[in-house]
Amino acid sequence: MKQSIQLRLGQHLTMTPQLQQAIRLLQLSTMELNVEIQQALESNMMLELAEEGAEADVGLDRYAGNGDAATDSGNGAEPASSAAAAEPETTFDSSELQESPRANDIPSELPVDTAWEDIYDGTSMMPVGGGGGGEEMEFENQRGAAESLQDHLHWQLNLTPMSEADCAIALTVIDAIGADGYLEASLEELMDTLGADAEVELEEIAAVVKRIQQFDPPGVGARDLRECLLLQLAQLPPGTPYLAEARRLVEEHLQLLAAHDYNQLMRRMKLAREDLQKVVALIQSMNPRPGAHLASGEVEYVVPESVPALRINRRYAAMIRRADNSPDNSSLRAHLQEARWFIKSLQSRGETLLKVATAIVERQRAFLEHGEEAMRPLVLHDIAEVLGMHESTISRVTTRKYMHTPRGIYELKYFFSSHVSTATGGEASSTAIRAVIKKLIDAESAHKPLSDSTIAQILSEQGINVARRTVAKYREAMSIPPSHERKRLA
Repeated sequence: MKQSIQLRLGQHLTMTPQLQQAIRLLQLSTMELNVEIQQALESNMMLELAEEGAEADVGLDRYAGNGDAATDSGNGAEPASSAAAAEPETTFDSSELQESPRANDIPSELPVDTAWEDIYDGTSMMPVGGGGGGEEMEFENQRGAAESLQDHLHWQLNLTPMSEADCAIALTVIDAIGADGYLEASLEELMDTLGADAEVELEEIAAVVKRIQQFDPPGVGARDLRECLLLQLAQLPPGTPYLAEARRLVEEHLQLLAAHDYNQLMRRMKLAREDLQKVVALIQSMNPRPGAHLASGEVEYVVPESVPALRINRRYAAMIRRADNSPDNSSLRAHLQEARWFIKSLQSRGETLLKVATAIVERQRAFLEHGEEAMRPLVLHDIAEVLGMHESTISRVTTRKYMHTPRGIYELKYFFSSHVSTATGGEASSTAIRAVIKKLIDAESAHKPLSDSTIAQILSEQGINVARRTVAKYREAMSIPPSHERKRLA
């Protein structure tokens, strides 16, 4: 094979470390971004927090520009649009920090009618994370572990007098209770779990199960819905109206109630419609999932976007010497360049997030003014085309980012939805269609609920072309039961 030299022209995209950092910061949530900033402050000596309310330092832009600190004076100052120059700047001085009282300042004895906090500020000596940051600990951010259903039952078991053998059985029973509060194992399976060495009978296990069923929440430890409802009804005061009828209905006619066959129930129970309505209301006041409220996970709070102001440390930046290639000087240059890029990436992230949020608000102004029924169809491509960005960038910006509006707090992705064509040739947002469906169901007759086909026909009359299966999909997404399950006596 003959060797030859060829010249080819081509284009390719190179992901520089700076670009990778900017993309990574763009998709971080507020909590993750604050962690990233804290790690950068700890690892880069050139970065520091800008004190709030401080006056801007003259010449800070020389450290936030693209040139080296030692040569910027000859190349001109960077424009004031840089991230660091836009932040207030003061000279960092460790002597300005509030110091802890020294040992020789502490008296050997305090007056008997005073406390340590009366003389010394205790919070100033409690930095976050045990470090020397001097920041006050944010107690409102400290969360305790959420109590599970098992924890709640174990707490009650510790307060219940039981023999050692019964306590071992009770622990096995509690472990077999699911998140909804139902006992998910039979008596035989519980016996097998205890093992042959336990030497217990089924009657003993059944007695312990009944004991557990008296615990809070009412209905816990039941093996099916019928037993769960009966346990809750048994804990009501004896004088509760229609209590006997409710017990009889649950014991004998629960299937008819599930099928909403109220005519058959009135004949079987020999009750008038008004009386049956009160009996059903009493049963519906019970909780079919008694352990659900305790089995829920830890509450996640939406944290407002609050990025601390960063700046270049002028003292360390001034140590960089021109034409010095020593290891120390090279390390300072590297840290300075990393700090510049980090500040620039933070500024770029904030600007991009603001642009995307502004474009979304402009597109969904009708929703903010009139509600979900006015939501316009919107996809990532629409915002990307307006701002001249790639769809992947819009996707990263809108991930785990929230907007506080007059109608509540929404994730930015909430404003994006698919569309359905209308009879007039326009488009309707799927969010708006779901809102219309919910409005129709809320206004339907309790005796004759609207079927999915009827809802699709009503939407078609309003100019929205939606199939019956699409209505069913939207209804199920809103956790609305089908028409035969929505039928009520009133």
